[in-house]
Amino acid sequence: MIVLGCTGSIGVNTLEIAKKFDLTIEVLVAGYNIELLNKQLKEFNPLVVIVAEEKDIHKVNHKNVQSGQKAILDAIENSNSNLVVNALVGFFGLQPTLKAIECKKKVALANKESLVVAGKFIDTSYITPIDSEHFGLWYLMDKTKKVDSLTITASGGSFRDYPLDKLKDVSIKEALNHPNWSMGNKITIDSATMTNKLFELIEAKWLFNTTACDAIIETKSIIHAMVNFTDGSTTAHLAHANMQLPISYAILPTVEEQILEPVDLLKLQNLEFKKIECNRYNIWEVKDELLHNENLGVVLNAANEVGVEKFLKGEIGFLDIAQLSIKALNKFNNTRLANIDDIFAQDKEVRRFCYG
Repeated sequence: MIVLGCTGSIGVNTLEIAKKFDLTIEVLVAGYNIELLNKQLKEFNPLVVIVAEEKDIHKVNHKNVQSGQKAILDAIENSNSNLVVNALVGFFGLQPTLKAIECKKKVALANKESLVVAGKFIDTSYITPIDSEHFGLWYLMDKTKKVDSLTITASGGSFRDYPLDKLKDVSIKEALNHPNWSMGNKITIDSATMTNKLFELIEAKWLFNTTACDAIIETKSIIHAMVNFTDGSTTAHLAHANMQLPISYAILPTVEEQILEPVDLLKLQNLEFKKIECNRYNIWEVKDELLHNENLGVVLNAANEVGVEKFLKGEIGFLDIAQLSIKALNKFNNTRLANIDDIFAQDKEVRRFCYG
């Protein structure tokens, strides 16, 4: 297989599963964590290695090292692998998804932005989602019963219990302190603003062909998804928050042995559910509009990437991230996308506006 984003949490867990089941890695793509990459190279010995920047090539202990996005796209096209694990972060991950599908390769997708910005142009029959929420929905689907709606869960992020009047003054360090697990900076901020969950609802729309989807907060991150049937019943997917379960189903032909420790219901104590309130998560006010307007995902993503970057540089406050996204959505509300080229053009236009 090809692993894009091999030094991030999804990539590391993918390689753990690959090691456990003796899978061959043809291409590894990393960003800037060369130290971890070199450790992975000792163990997996891929044919091709790609890093973000040319200046890092000499640091990599491998005879075939390249850099940049073109190298990634060429590797996908020229590889023998039928599977691409796309765990790249941000809009940068879109072109590799498109290239893999163009080459008729299966995509184990953790790059949310691919479907958020270009869902209307992507053949989802090639995609197996790695997100625990979409995996949970897929796991629960029963084709013999009519589905009414879908529900995914959110942790609530770093500030789910924080005093509302103090949110405008929170620090970068506080925002990066997730209550349930350790993730990369971008996704941790997206979790805190609830933009990450908006992304996942847009993904669910394309993956399951429905706008009847919503999210609630489940503070223990044990329930990941629920399917609500027209007969009034609901089924829920429970599992410990470990990405190796959805990864296993995405990259293995069958899963016939235990991947995680089972959930012990007697140790759970109380499960707590909360509504996602707009006064805490101001981005949530645009949820319905985003679900029903298939052209706005690219606007949300571009504005949010700029907002998160500005926040992490100390240029804007925490609440300003979502406000910037809302401002951009209002500005570009009449966006119409006719093809993939329109997406790249719109992305640039939104970023220009947000950098202002």
